Amino acid sequence: MRNEETLPGRPESGSGCPVAPAYPFPFDHPLRPPTEWARLREPGCPIPEVTVRASGDTVRVLTRYEDVRTALSDERRFDRDLSIGGAARLTADETGGPFAIPDRSGPLSSGAAHQRWRRLVNRHFTAKRMTALQPRIREIAHSLVDDMESGPHPADLASAFAFPLPVQVIGALLGAPAEHWDRFSYWSQLLFSLDRYSAEEIRTGHDDFTAYMRELVTRLREKPGDDLLSELATTSGTDEGMPEDELVLTGKLLLAAGHETTSAMIGKITAILLEDRTRWERLKDDRSLLPTAIEELLRYDVNRGVGLPRYLNEDVDLDGRTIPARTTVVTVLPAANRDETVFPAADRLDFTRSPNPHLAFGAGPHSCLGQSLARTELRVAFETLFDRLPDLRLAIPAEELQHRQGQITGSLREIPVMW
Repeated sequence: MRNEETLPGRPESGSGCPVAPAYPFPFDHPLRPPTEWARLREPGCPIPEVTVRASGDTVRVLTRYEDVRTALSDERRFDRDLSIGGAARLTADETGGPFAIPDRSGPLSSGAAHQRWRRLVNRHFTAKRMTALQPRIREIAHSLVDDMESGPHPADLASAFAFPLPVQVIGALLGAPAEHWDRFSYWSQLLFSLDRYSAEEIRTGHDDFTAYMRELVTRLREKPGDDLLSELATTSGTDEGMPEDELVLTGKLLLAAGHETTSAMIGKITAILLEDRTRWERLKDDRSLLPTAIEELLRYDVNRGVGLPRYLNEDVDLDGRTIPARTTVVTVLPAANRDETVFPAADRLDFTRSPNPHLAFGAGPHSCLGQSLARTELRVAFETLFDRLPDLRLAIPAEELQHRQGQITGSLREIPVMW
């Protein structure tokens, strides 16, 4: 709920599970979870009410696996639209922000409209298409390493490889001209901003992004290519397609979400592997471990973003406690991925862990529809780095790495590396 008065943001009195009053919780190390996550998963700990740093509103924080999965899977009781009255804001200005839904009957809403939209888009993210895309991803990855080898040394893996790889892949997949790819960086940062940009900058960016996507859709309908957006554009308005405005919104979503989170993961996984180079060496020498290792590294990640919020439409019982209606809860997926009741020895990195039902891509009807693409990009990215830069190492201690501020994706700002 929105702040009506100054609230302490602490758990119930006498709980024995003290946490920081402001959220997101502070981190002592860029690759380690905050102490609050473990405390709040302990039996008997209440679900605390804390103050969001960016907005000053109050939310309840969910850190247990079952609570998080329930919130993400039950769209009737847990509404994902924070533009409705009374919902807390996780950003400085939620108007047009990452958690506002512009049309409650549209493709980003819940129910039948959203499921129809997912079916239309999901058919273009099949395993067959991802397999066919691998040579192009590998070509882009090798080209980026070529540039790294001829560039400054030490190099910044974040700006030289982790960020541009997914940008170029999603640009090629959707049919956006290569000379426009640099624009996506700014637009996606606006869409995923906590408090980095003003409300006016966000609105202007949205308008510019929408105008660009509308122009691109028109161009691809008139002269389609062998890309996903062309396929969607040429069926727009038919029984097998989607309306024009929905297509434009789809293009914006895929371009922004299709690279921002993946680039963050490439950078953070590289840092995790290089912090202890025995991890790097083990995967480099035994590529058969990569599929399960990638799943484990996705689980192990300590994403510093704000999590996925939901607004309660009715009273909900979680872990034996009633959370009242009109409360905003935040699902902390990386905290749930450290839940010992689901993942034994959860703080230990185990490349052979199986099964591994992590929530890195969410759960339920709004789970990440690009997760097959993300997994493909991660696998090709690390195969390329192992082949081309086998002696890669961090140029600074891992504890000196810093995160980008003001964004919800929790990416590392720079990753200085040598080889």
